[in-house]
Amino acid sequence: MSVISDDSVFTSLQQHGPMAVEESINLASPFSRQTKQWVRNLCRNKTNVTKYRALRGQIFEFLGIASFAEIPGLLKKHDSQKELSQRACTLLGKMFGFDGTAREIESRVAEYARTSDAVITTLNGKILAPYASSIATTNEIEVTNDPVTLLLIMFDDRYHKKARFEARRKLMLMNLAGSIDQRERETKTEEKFLDFLHFLNDYVWSKSLKIGEHDLIYLFSRHAEEDYRCTEVKVLTAAEAKSIQPDKNCKLTLLKRRRFTAGKRDIPIYVSIRKKPPEAKVLKLLRKNEKNPAVAVDDELGLMAVLDSVADIKTFQLHLTRSASQANSFMVLEDISDTLTGNSPYKTTNTGSSSQTEMLKFFARLGGMRVEFIIHTNRTWLNYMLQKDVAHDEYEVKRIFDSGVMELLFPKDIFQLDHESIRDDMIRRFRRRIEE
Repeated sequence: MSVISDDSVFTSLQQHGPMAVEESINLASPFSRQTKQWVRNLCRNKTNVTKYRALRGQIFEFLGIASFAEIPGLLKKHDSQKELSQRACTLLGKMFGFDGTAREIESRVAEYARTSDAVITTLNGKILAPYASSIATTNEIEVTNDPVTLLLIMFDDRYHKKARFEARRKLMLMNLAGSIDQRERETKTEEKFLDFLHFLNDYVWSKSLKIGEHDLIYLFSRHAEEDYRCTEVKVLTAAEAKSIQPDKNCKLTLLKRRRFTAGKRDIPIYVSIRKKPPEAKVLKLLRKNEKNPAVAVDDELGLMAVLDSVADIKTFQLHLTRSASQANSFMVLEDISDTLTGNSPYKTTNTGSSSQTEMLKFFARLGGMRVEFIIHTNRTWLNYMLQKDVAHDEYEVKRIFDSGVMELLFPKDIFQLDHESIRDDMIRRFRRRIEE
């Protein structure tokens, strides 16, 4: 379901619906022709009416008022806003299940605001980098972390339409950040991530290397001209790589590899271990059209591995199971998907993903954790990074635009952007960077 569909859980942020931010706001004329037309539009969908009433009740409770007519008075009383902010932070602390002093609670709420800003910064820094100036957040909104101030800005006609929309957007993203923080505290994600690292260092990786030590190698690969899929790949030492001058459609890629011991063999493995940052989880909730992290974010802990062959991958799977037993834990593999051979297409469940993707994917349940594993051979990893319509950079662009997240966060009528042309332009840019 698209995040901008009529059934979206983010209706309050949609600019094509009845709750869209208007050019101006006038709370002093509740019976104006414009307001009556807005009510008629809202009443066309009973679900929207219910959502509006719930949202209105939340606003009134948050501000300690009984009607919108009281908001103009609050806008003029800056002293009372401070008291409202302290009360609001206490309410949010209770809602998200954390205690502390007033300062500690305010600090945590401010952290949610920084996560909200980081969502926009993350998009500006990569997927929308050439358009960063067009979607930059208004200064007054970016530096404001107080939820009451942001809420009042939404009803302050002194602020431009874009700023009022960004205040609403920031509040919504802060709410998602709070839900994610609550989930992480409940599931002890930080502790589990450290436990997982200890498990790998104590039981999985070879003792022939120190913790953090790597072997440096290069992958020298040739790629098909039509779609840049990998047709041949060789592993070279650093000394061998110095004499290589890649031709057109060739790549020389550095990998830092660890080792694991199976029998009498030390098998090399490139590993990338990941704990999703809060802003990445917020974006995933948006893409999944979901406000509950327990439902949408099932890959908080993850490991990507690259090995030389399918045989080495099978050995690594067996080694993982035995390592878990040595750590006094049974290990179960769940939701297994294996398209390494290319004989069966990858079942695309995520918007923007390609059926041509080749990899072994599964979740391992061990030691009270559930860890996502994505495992590649050298060839399939290069395809995952470089192949046309498969490359991860392309996938990131497609999933942001095709899921409707781009329109939700940067609506056309406010930011004056042509999303279709930007999507295609960013894919072309990534392709050019990959192939050149």
